[in-house]
Amino acid sequence: MNSFIKSIITALATVAGFTAAGVQEAWSPDNGDGTFTNPIMWGDWPDPDIIRVGDEFYFVSTSMHYVPGCPIARSKDLVNWEMAGYAVERYDEDPRYDLKGGNMYLRGSWANSIRYRDGKFYVAFCTPNWGDEPGQFSICEASDPAGRWKRTVFPDYLYDPGLFFDDDGSAYVVHGQGRLMLTRLSDDLTSTVGAPVEIWNRRFDKERRLGGYFGMEGSHMYKIDGKYYITCPAGGTEGWQVCLRSDSITGPYEYKIIMDDDSSYPGNGLHQGGMVELSNGDWWFVIMQDRGPIGRVPHLVPVKWVDGWPMLGDNGRDIATYPKPATGSDGPVSVPATSDEFDSPRLGLQWQWNHNPDTTRMSLTERRGFMRIAASPAHDLKDARNTLTQRVQGPLSQGTLCMETTGLSDGNIAGLAIFQFPYAYAAVRRSNGHDAIVMNNDGTDVETLELPENIDKVWFRARVTDRDFSATFFYSLDGVEFHRIGDTLKMGLGLDWTANRFALFNFSTTEEGAGGYADFDWFHYSPK
Repeated sequence: MNSFIKSIITALATVAGFTAAGVQEAWSPDNGDGTFTNPIMWGDWPDPDIIRVGDEFYFVSTSMHYVPGCPIARSKDLVNWEMAGYAVERYDEDPRYDLKGGNMYLRGSWANSIRYRDGKFYVAFCTPNWGDEPGQFSICEASDPAGRWKRTVFPDYLYDPGLFFDDDGSAYVVHGQGRLMLTRLSDDLTSTVGAPVEIWNRRFDKERRLGGYFGMEGSHMYKIDGKYYITCPAGGTEGWQVCLRSDSITGPYEYKIIMDDDSSYPGNGLHQGGMVELSNGDWWFVIMQDRGPIGRVPHLVPVKWVDGWPMLGDNGRDIATYPKPATGSDGPVSVPATSDEFDSPRLGLQWQWNHNPDTTRMSLTERRGFMRIAASPAHDLKDARNTLTQRVQGPLSQGTLCMETTGLSDGNIAGLAIFQFPYAYAAVRRSNGHDAIVMNNDGTDVETLELPENIDKVWFRARVTDRDFSATFFYSLDGVEFHRIGDTLKMGLGLDWTANRFALFNFSTTEEGAGGYADFDWFHYSPK
């Protein structure tokens, strides 16, 4: 299809809330009647934090090893969201982010926090220590969240950092696990000042009582009506939400459990997130819930102040459906983008690479209307650079890919994957000048079908469900009739706390095949 015609169809479809494939872009929490139903984004947006600047809300999330990192979304009403940008363009501090000499899976950005001061946005995050390797702490700053960000990497390691600006503009970070520390920052936010101060050193047991094993982390600090509040989860991914309160920033702090509920997903409680005040004085809290291999999804719950404590939901419980926040905005239903026609010279903001991309081996301009990925040598998909990913979503989601194969070289494997550890894919593999469709489940070829010589375009489809966390694969030779191939991937979390993703890829199992290319025409997402 002519790329200009494709772009017109896509634009019209977007206005209607549909993709060029004729399906709704993604599951929406907005019920259209003044209410919404959680989660507000049915995908992996872990460790959320949120701020309001004027009449807009900004949301930041952990992204670990994916590049670009630190995704930032924006909204007018806290329910309908769209992507705004990323705070980290790439990671340059270690060659393993380029998949040279190893990998950096699970590193990158953890526990992001976002704040605004004097016309600038700030995002703070940590990169965890790893074995004998020390961790890092970073702060990114920008005047526009959709623009370029400046990153400062500190020599200090501040775990799960919550950035805070006091009334006088002074900057602090509350950080740690179980033992919470407070560290002062320089006025320009490029260095720490003095030694960390301990402000909390108590843990909870499984009955939510003090004195046990589960330490608090993921802290966010606020000053409200002269008091300092720190919200933080305890109990791990099955946990609950705690609030600390003090008249002094250094304590002593008293505590209260402000949400303890797993009714919306038994076994996994709502925990970790941030709260924000509306212009009318109402408060709301964005809080995540672990949904296994689908990811950690954000919920939006109201805050009711009881005896000076911010109680979440309905007296600490979640009721799933709520009236929309009174933001004064009545904007259209919107969700973060998913489908892509690859007609723009820039990738859509829904996409992230599995590591720093090799930009010499990918192009959106070499063939207009296509994304071209030239193969790099790799033993398998885990080692393959330039694997382009976006979130799978619940409760059901489907991704369909159209790909042309004329540029492949011997040894190339190109197609559509569900990426995590374990992974699985449906792809075209070229060997001795002949093409075959192969379904591979975590390194083992399950089914192989030889392709006729005159076929140079294939369609692949992957379907995901949260019922049993499974993924199935399909192929088509005409884009109309799809056939099941291979077996079922039982999605897992070998990369802890990182959800499964749709992935587009082309790698070569031979050095000679490096440079052979696949042309990806489009990717269509459906929540069906």
